[in-house]
Amino acid sequence: MATEFELAEQFLDTAWSEQGLSDNTLSSYRSDLFSFIKWCQVNNKTVLKSGWQDLLNFLDSYEVASPRSRARRLTSLRRFYQYLIREALIEEDPTSRLKSPRAGRSLPKSLTEEEVDVLLDAPDIEQALGLRDKAMIELLYATGLRVSELVNLTLQEINLEHGVVRITGKGDKERIVPMGEEAVDWVQQYMKEARQALLKGAISDALFPARQGKAMGRHAFWHRIKQLTVKAGINKPISPHTLRHAFATHLLNHGADLRVVQMLLGHRDISTTQIYTHVAQARLQSLHAEHHPRA
Repeated sequence: MATEFELAEQFLDTAWSEQGLSDNTLSSYRSDLFSFIKWCQVNNKTVLKSGWQDLLNFLDSYEVASPRSRARRLTSLRRFYQYLIREALIEEDPTSRLKSPRAGRSLPKSLTEEEVDVLLDAPDIEQALGLRDKAMIELLYATGLRVSELVNLTLQEINLEHGVVRITGKGDKERIVPMGEEAVDWVQQYMKEARQALLKGAISDALFPARQGKAMGRHAFWHRIKQLTVKAGINKPISPHTLRHAFATHLLNHGADLRVVQMLLGHRDISTTQIYTHVAQARLQSLHAEHHPRA
C-alpha cells in the first residue's frame, strides 16, 4: 500500500489533472498535507484513522494562525479526505464536523493621493520608454482599469477626441470609462512622440506595444511600476491592483457614488465594490480624529 506521502501526491496529481489547479494552489495543498502527515507521525496517528478531534488538534497546533490560514489548511484537508472516500480508502470524512472560520475580506492596499502624485512624476519623459510609462500609469490611475485591460488596449478601443476608453472586461462585458483631461494629454503626447519610436517600424494595433509590436505583458508592466516605485521613494509593497485600488478609494474619498464606482471598475456585483467603503471610512475617521476639536 502507498505511504501517506504517496497518497497525498496521488491526490495532488488527480486534482491537477481533473480540476486544472494552479501551481500555487497545489503547492499550498502539498505543504498543508505534508505538515499534517508529519504531525500524525509525531503523535502516533495515521491519516486514514484520524478523527475530527485529531484534525482539530492539528489545526490548533499552530499557535499563531490567521482565520484565513486556518481556513486554507482545513480546505486542503477536506479535499484530501473527500479524495480518500472516493478511492474507498476510508468510509467517513472526519472534516465533515469541522466548520471553516470566517476569514473576512482583507482590505485592498492602496496609495495616498500624495504618493500617487510622486509615482506619476517618476518616469523620465525625455525617453520614449519613460513617456510610455507616464502615459500608462496616468491612464491606469485615471480609469481604474485592470492591468490586463490596460496592457491589452488597442488603438480602436481609445477615443481621445471624446476622452473615453471602451473596455471588454470579465465575462466579455463591455463598459465605457472616461479618461480625464490629464490622461488624454499624456496619451496624446506619447502617441505623437514615443509610440512610433518604440515600434521601430513594426505594425501593431496595440496602444502600448512592447517588443516586435506585441502588447506588453502584465508582469513586464508591473516590473516597470516597481522600478518607478523605488525611484519615487515609496516604501510600500506594490501589487497588480494598487493603482486600481487607489482610483476607487480616492473617488469615494471625494464623494463619488458607490454605484458609479462599481460601473467604472466593471464589477458585476456591488458587494465587490463595497470593500472600498471600508478604506474610505478609515480615511474619514482618520481625518475626523486629526481635525475635529472634540475628537
